[in-house]
Amino acid sequence: MAKKKAFITGVTGQDGSYLSEFLLSKDYEVYGMVRRASVERFERIEHIKDRMHLVQGDLTDQSSLDEAVKTIMPDEVYNLAAQSFVPTSWNQPTLTGEVTGMGATRLLESVRKIKPDARFYQASSSEMFGKVREVPQDELTPFHPRSPYGVAKVYAHFITVNYRESYNMFACSGILFNHESPRRGFEFVTRKITSSVARIKLGLANELRLGNLDAKRDWGFAGDYVEAMWMMLQQDEPDDYVIATGETHSVKEFVELAFRAAGLDWEKYVVIDPKFLRPAEVELLIGSPKKAKENLGWSPKVGFPELVAMMVEEDLRTLKAVQA
Repeated sequence: MAKKKAFITGVTGQDGSYLSEFLLSKDYEVYGMVRRASVERFERIEHIKDRMHLVQGDLTDQSSLDEAVKTIMPDEVYNLAAQSFVPTSWNQPTLTGEVTGMGATRLLESVRKIKPDARFYQASSSEMFGKVREVPQDELTPFHPRSPYGVAKVYAHFITVNYRESYNMFACSGILFNHESPRRGFEFVTRKITSSVARIKLGLANELRLGNLDAKRDWGFAGDYVEAMWMMLQQDEPDDYVIATGETHSVKEFVELAFRAAGLDWEKYVVIDPKFLRPAEVELLIGSPKKAKENLGWSPKVGFPELVAMMVEEDLRTLKAVQA
């Protein structure tokens, strides 16, 4: 029997790398889309690169997406690529709309024209809830995004719903709450914290500057969340799901646990810097994974303290290796 083929955009990102690993373990043929760049950034997939196929393409370029879908003829398509850093979306709002919002439309259009029976996954985001109307947030909570990134994700989310309803495509959106890992980008607050803790522990830094310590998030492990993406595409009917832990923790709690994992007292090193406050802060995000649990049988395996410790340990290990 022929192997199933999966096409992943954003394959070099945190989620793309975990999803690739997961699908390879399920014996898929994995195709990842990469943008042509003068500096290739494959560190997250370096260990599996020779087991997958990389194709060039860009979410801002329709013909490259058509070409990729035509060449691969995938069974499953995972749209994980985005301009995904919220602060950058304020500096580059048009680009964010173009990549994160319109990019999803272009990819859906390629699939509709060339491989309409492919199953499509759209990476939606808890940032779509923004100024939340209810706690916790579930699949029926109204969206009120608070950044150009959140707005673009709402567009991508609803265009996916529209393609499902208008063209009868198997298209799902996973509304993923914050999910972290040792592969998280350094610009994200969680990785900024754990990498700074490692640097402080090893004498390479003496402070950590942060903005709002009271912001609360629902944080899970990326490795658990990519499994939910795959589960959505294995169902009889396409649907949208909130993927979350159902627990909320403040940035301050994350900081305390991270410093504790390194045997340090956080209050000696953390400096509050107004420069890191957002123009419009999202105060409390907490998701209800009830539907995912009931319909998909999904629940997170890695708890919050384990996640923070895992990230700190990995950053310490990496930095020590560099120093050695």
